[in-house]
Amino acid sequence: MKTGYELLNDPFLNKGTAFTQEERKKFGLVGILPPVVQTIELQAARAYENVQRRESVTEKRHYLMNLFSRNRTLFFYLFSQHVQELMPIVYDPGIAESIRNYSEFFMTPQNAAYLTADHPEEMEEAIRNAAGDRDIELIVVTDAQAILGIGDWGTNGVSISTGKLMVYTAAAGIDPAKVLPVVIDAGTDRQSLLDDPLYLGLHHHRIGDEQYYAYIDQFVELVERMFPHLYLHFEDFGRGHAAVLLNRYVNRYPVFNDDIEGTGIISLAGILGALRISGEKLADQKYLCFGAGTAGCGIVKRICQEMVDQGMDVKEAQKHFYLVDKQGLLFDDMQDLTPEQAVFARSREEFADVDALTTLAAAVKAIHPTILVGTSTQGGAFTEEIVKEMAAHTASPIIFPLSNPTELAEAKAEDLIRWTEGRALVATGIPSAPVSYKGVTYEIGQANNALIYPGLGLGVISADAKLVTDRMISVAAHSISDIVDASRAGAAVLPPVSELPEFSRTVAIAVAGEAVREGLNRRAVDNVADAVDAQRWSPTYTELA
Repeated sequence: MKTGYELLNDPFLNKGTAFTQEERKKFGLVGILPPVVQTIELQAARAYENVQRRESVTEKRHYLMNLFSRNRTLFFYLFSQHVQELMPIVYDPGIAESIRNYSEFFMTPQNAAYLTADHPEEMEEAIRNAAGDRDIELIVVTDAQAILGIGDWGTNGVSISTGKLMVYTAAAGIDPAKVLPVVIDAGTDRQSLLDDPLYLGLHHHRIGDEQYYAYIDQFVELVERMFPHLYLHFEDFGRGHAAVLLNRYVNRYPVFNDDIEGTGIISLAGILGALRISGEKLADQKYLCFGAGTAGCGIVKRICQEMVDQGMDVKEAQKHFYLVDKQGLLFDDMQDLTPEQAVFARSREEFADVDALTTLAAAVKAIHPTILVGTSTQGGAFTEEIVKEMAAHTASPIIFPLSNPTELAEAKAEDLIRWTEGRALVATGIPSAPVSYKGVTYEIGQANNALIYPGLGLGVISADAKLVTDRMISVAAHSISDIVDASRAGAAVLPPVSELPEFSRTVAIAVAGEAVREGLNRRAVDNVADAVDAQRWSPTYTELA
């Protein structure tokens, strides 16, 4: 057992002023801590006051990250008490500035594994050094090529892996001692980083695909061998790699790509919630995707699969979707389509004036969509003209401007409510305040993947599932949409982030139950709810032996 300052410097064991008098004598802490013994409740109250005193999001985040580096238990006790308030600081959108300035502000590696494609021979050593003797059950790995809406940030993107894992723990109770954030530095194409002497990553452009895929294969096979109960979460990989990697491993290991599957799950949950409110059927909807990248196509694929699950023929289901990207409406004769786009590209013969369909406005006018989802990172793209045109042809327009951070959102919730005279069913990618319009208060659901991925991960881990299947993903989405109160005027299409710990358990039970039904559980599960609860870690201090 560690003693003295070595113990205080271990964030997994440190209790700060909560060490008892007996522990202080036993572990060499007498005289190096103030004499008063405090409870975790009092420590958390003091920490929360410190957060409140800081005026900017940056200052608040720096304080919280310092606390995270020193005392994991206290950090998660505080975070779990104030999930809705602290999540935008700890994760998105507050994390964006932290990523941009990571190298300049670097103080501690925070138990992350930094892997470099220039030295594949060091991979196992690096992971063992970062993990120590901990039994890792969850890894979030990124190559940081497509971070949020801010692009390629190389090694700086390690913060996204760390932040994602924080949410896993605060929302679903995943043990922080059993998780490992990983960043794969395959170079960066951001010239400002390459020119910055303070940048901590590799100072060369991204490596070619042959070397890249060989390195990722080595990584996946290594961690799956090192940690036999591992759930592997891919985060913010680039458009050209994300779907390829998911398809490469999805039938071999329990893997998950949040940008493809997580965004698809939460968007499906929001759409199902909206349809509960409107009373309409999914089969009657026309879906327009604006921004047909990794996230946009992932959402389309998930909604299409739901139509098929509800009994529609695959080819018929695909006809309900329209993709608009930088070149306008995507057609099947375009030479630069990704495989994911090609499935849903339209025939030019469907439209009278195809040459005009180069803008979102023209596409909306020609298609008359009932669902409009934005993953374009083009701030303000859903203009008043476009929204009113859409609303003129559907009683309950479902509009989800999902891009983030704030300045990249396609529209503001208050504008969408006002432009549609209160008829729009809205979810946003960023936190949005309730909107008051003509005597009704409209709660705005946040289509935050955090509503889904923590519970999904907990369910997979609780069952020790061999794979993550389409059915497991589908039941996760339905378990969220079933929470929506469709009877209340102005009801949100998604449950609030403030209730995240409660419904993460609901999602986990549904997912673990489906894994058992499919015979994918590697752990005996007699009672699914008990299995989930047994896996949930509580941020409380335990007596050191």
